[in-house]
Amino acid sequence: MNMNFEFNLFNVIILIINIALIAIYVLNSIKLTKLRKNYSDFMTKLGKGNNINEMLQEYVKSVDEIKKENNEIERYCQKLDTDSKNYLKKIGLVRYNAYKDTGSNLSFALAILNEHNTGIVLNGIYGRDTSNIYAKPIVEGKCEYALSKEEKEEFIHPLPEQAWK
Repeated sequence: MNMNFEFNLFNVIILIINIALIAIYVLNSIKLTKLRKNYSDFMTKLGKGNNINEMLQEYVKSVDEIKKENNEIERYCQKLDTDSKNYLKKIGLVRYNAYKDTGSNLSFALAILNEHNTGIVLNGIYGRDTSNIYAKPIVEGKCEYALSKEEKEEFIHPLPEQAWK
């Protein structure tokens, strides 16, 4: 009989502990609900009527979108930079007097090159009875045709000194 009493005492103790745990669980649930409500109210007050949590999430999304757009812009700029090396952008012009009997420096040499020093040199020679224009291709700083003094002078000007040999 003594054993039954101890066994019943053990059950009663377990029952009391379970009731205490259930009571603690209910109290914690009530506190957590109040805490969530207070947090929500606080976040709404911080956001001046809007939930600041939602505002932050929208902000993070917009920052991600801006990062993507920025990456696209950077790729586009790099492509432009690469493409622009082929654009004709080194331009030089010299006017000169081709013949001693004509005045006013009516002849000219015009160099138009890209970043790779490829392009053309135009030489316009004006005389009293005739006027001629010659075009000479330039590939990577070299011309397969002989260049006149004026063409060389103009060809050298748009190029850095180390490019002309």
